[in-house]
Amino acid sequence: MSLKEQITDDMKAAMRAKETVKLGTIRLLTAAMKQKEVDERIELTDTMILAIIEKMIKQRKDSITQFEAGGRQDLADIEKTELAILTTYMPAALSDQQVQAEVDAAIVASGAAGAQDMGKVMAILKPKLAGRADMTAVSALVKAALTKA
Repeated sequence: MSLKEQITDDMKAAMRAKETVKLGTIRLLTAAMKQKEVDERIELTDTMILAIIEKMIKQRKDSITQFEAGGRQDLADIEKTELAILTTYMPAALSDQQVQAEVDAAIVASGAAGAQDMGKVMAILKPKLAGRADMTAVSALVKAALTKA
C-alpha cells in the first residue's frame, strides 16, 4: 500500500470515528499533496509525500516554539497534536549510531577531503536519510567530520 493510499484510508477512518482533529490534520496534508500535484502536474511518489510531511512537521515545531514563547499554550497544544499525527506517517528514525555510520560511509564513498567537499557528501546522504533523520543534525555531523579530516 502506498503512502497516499494509507493517508486516504486514515482519512476515511477518522471520518467514520468522528475524530475531528485527526481528520482536520489529514485534510491539511491531502490539500498540500493535491496542491503539489496540480502545481507541478505530476503524480506524487512516496518520497515526495514524505518531503511534504517533513515540511509540515517543521512548520508545526516552529509554531509550537512561537506559541509557547508568546504564552499561548492552548495553540501550542493543538500544534503538538497535529505534530503527533503527522509523525505517524514518517518512517522509523535512525539512531545516532546509524546516522554516524551512514555519514562515515558517505565520506569514504565520495572521497571527501575537507569542508569544501561537504556538498558531495550531502548529495549521497540526502536520498538515503530523508525522513529518517534530521538533516540539519546530519549536516552538522558531516561538517564536524570533514573539519577533523
